[in-house]
Amino acid sequence: MRIGVVSDTHMFGRAKMLPQALTAGLDGVDQILHAGDWMDEEVVALFEQIAPVDGIAGNNDGVDIIERFGRCKVLHLAGYRIGLVHGDGGRKSTLERAIDVFSGMNVDIIIFGHSHIPYKGTHNGVLLFNPGSPTDKRRQPHYSYGILQLGPAIEAELFYYDDKS
Repeated sequence: MRIGVVSDTHMFGRAKMLPQALTAGLDGVDQILHAGDWMDEEVVALFEQIAPVDGIAGNNDGVDIIERFGRCKVLHLAGYRIGLVHGDGGRKSTLERAIDVFSGMNVDIIIFGHSHIPYKGTHNGVLLFNPGSPTDKRRQPHYSYGILQLGPAIEAELFYYDDKS
């Protein structure tokens, strides 16, 4: 199963459309997971034109997105347990908050966002994956998104680009 992973699109403020590099990179995915800060429910429809979508709401999302997706969840995909959270709130780092949310929940992967900083690492055997942002790179050198390949093993890759048109 091939999954596109995005977060922090902040549309339609920072961007008016999905970047071509992103839509091309997501072509052929089985599912798209969004780790929050969509900013507008119409963004969901844009991603649904590519593949089925699931996700969670971030700290900048409105009631419509919160009610549709919730703020935190565990998905069961291709035999793996995937924790999905935005990662905002509290005094710890975004990474530490994401880890804490799923402590003791026996997940295989934690997908999070909020920081706009792409990250791939492990903690106690759990893959930690932040795709960064495809439309609002903030102080990062590039826009980014991720792809998870779920098969006999988990493969995760971050993709970077400079042009968000």
